[in-house]
Amino acid sequence: MNLPLIKVVGISASGKSTLVKGLRRAGYNTRPVSQEHSHMSDLWQQFDRPAVLIYLDIDLEAQRRRRPDVSWDEANLTIEQTRLAHAREHADLRLNTGQLEAAAVLQLVVAFLQSQRIRRADQPLPALGATGSANPPEAESEPEAEGARSGKRKKKKRRKASDAEA
Repeated sequence: MNLPLIKVVGISASGKSTLVKGLRRAGYNTRPVSQEHSHMSDLWQQFDRPAVLIYLDIDLEAQRRRRPDVSWDEANLTIEQTRLAHAREHADLRLNTGQLEAAAVLQLVVAFLQSQRIRRADQPLPALGATGSANPPEAESEPEAEGARSGKRKKKKRRKASDAEA
């Protein structure tokens, strides 16, 4: 079955990886785009144009609450907002996740996708690795507490682009 592609972009700590994981479990062909780290304003359009683009927003206070291990500041938030301006302008759905739990975000997005009649698989799609991570996806059979990260991740060597072409 050829499923429509859904891409998720957004500010750091807005819940992109969590949303993608939930949508894939629900059978949606979803991928995260680390647009906030790129100087390419249209990165989200590269490597297959999506049928649906979802933009997740968050404020500085919520960023700090979700990721206390990272030093967030207004300047970095402004940089990310600038880098994401093109994607935000073209997004089919814009959602501020700052005051929402992950389950509520997933519920709202699924309702939107259903209203748009976006097809999905009858079963979960395979998990993807974390955004920007060289780590393999965690086994679906090992449930984690929400927001917890496994300390038992396997290290995986990244191949250089030149090695892949050889």
